[in-house]
Formats: sequence, C-alpha cells, structure tokens
Amino acid sequence: MIVGIGTDLVGVVRFEAVLARTPDLVDRVFCPEERVTGSGGRRTARSLAARFAAKEAAAKALGAPAGCGFRDCEVISGPDGRPTLRITGVLARHAERLRVRRWHVSLTHDANLAAAVVVAEGDERAAARDESAEPATS
Repeated sequence: MIVGIGTDLVGVVRFEAVLARTPDLVDRVFCPEERVTGSGGRRTARSLAARFAAKEAAAKALGAPAGCGFRDCEVISGPDGRPTLRITGVLARHAERLRVRRWHVSLTHDANLAAAVVVAEGDERAAARDESAEPATS
C-alpha cells in the first residue's frame, strides 16, 4: 500500500552556486556516506543535487512533518547499487506512525536539472487492521 509519494526538482547551476557560497553546507546537509561515491571519490554537485532532491521528496511523501531535518534522510546505495533511504529522527518517528515499511527511490540528473521521486510503502496488513478497528468511544 502506498503511504505517500514525493518528488523534487533542483537546478544544478543554482545548487552549485549555493555550495560555492556556503562550503560547510555539504557537511550540514549530507551524511558522510552520501558525500562519497562507492569508489571513495567525492560526489559531484550534480549527484549531490539529486540526493538533495530525494531528501525533499522523502519529506513530501510523509507530508513534510514539522521538525524534520535534512540529515533525517540519508540517501545510500543498496547492495545492488540502487539508491535507498536510511531514515532517522523526526522523519523516522513520523514514518513509523504512518507504518512505512519500505522506500522506493529514483534519482536522475540531466543538463542543468536533478530530480528525485520517493515512494513510501506501508504494510497492507497493518493498514487493514487500522481500517477494521473499532472506533474509539468516549
């Protein structure tokens, strides 16, 4: 069952300019594993822009909960090389309340744009239990 879908688009040139003006932004927004490629090299601004878009898309998929920070969502490479998310903090607590069990992530960048789509998937059995529960009475 789909709990939420989020998407985001980032202008790469603008993102590069922000990084140039604010060098410590990379450390504030991205977790250490996000900043390097699988071979240990530093990610390009284009690659970081796509990961930034995924962070925004993940928050949007859950309704952008108050207090959510950029480092609550980490874009990592799965064993097969595909991107996946590691969720912590406020975002993780909100995802748990919504019974999110799996994340689907797609990243792309072309020309001067980077984009991400994130789908939050829930447990159908949990959703069925919630729907069949007796309403609370007072």
